Amino acid sequence: MRKNDHSLKLGIAIAAVFTALALTPGAASANCGGGGLSAAETDVCTPTAKARLLPNGMLIPPKSAPARVKRVIWAADRIRTKPYIFGGGHARWWDRGYDCSGSVSYALHGGNFLTSPLPSGPMEKWGLDGQGRWITVYANSGHAYAEIAGFRWDTSGDAEGTGPRWHEELRDNVGYVARHPAGF
Repeated sequence: MRKNDHSLKLGIAIAAVFTALALTPGAASANCGGGGLSAAETDVCTPTAKARLLPNGMLIPPKSAPARVKRVIWAADRIRTKPYIFGGGHARWWDRGYDCSGSVSYALHGGNFLTSPLPSGPMEKWGLDGQGRWITVYANSGHAYAEIAGFRWDTSGDAEGTGPRWHEELRDNVGYVARHPAGF
């Protein structure tokens, strides 16, 4: 094979990859606030599977979850027994305890959705507006929590005490702004 033939084949292969990417539907944001779907539309708001909560409080991601969502869950699992500490998780990623937005930031950082922690107020403007398919962050000026693969990641107290924990029961999100990462 001559050098020019190899370069031509490489160029055609690269062009084919870019063409395929251009024709593949993107990870555009969806308005998951309600309404029906036409026969031509795909439901991008509802996760295809729900995670599984173990008795020890660890969440097992569904096999069908995207890799980044699994990494968010695994990151959250690492801090699920830490105590609530006001300001925790904001000066450094690995901390002795976490507050609400520090724990949400830590989880999102696990999936490469954040490069630095955010307080709850700025989370109101993070990502895209509305609910996501796999991850939704709910924030207001005083509190933040997330719903990830059908479970709530929150520091609100329960029988285990306060601190970052997984909860099966979702909470009333009145007064919160819903945000999500694009495509998730």
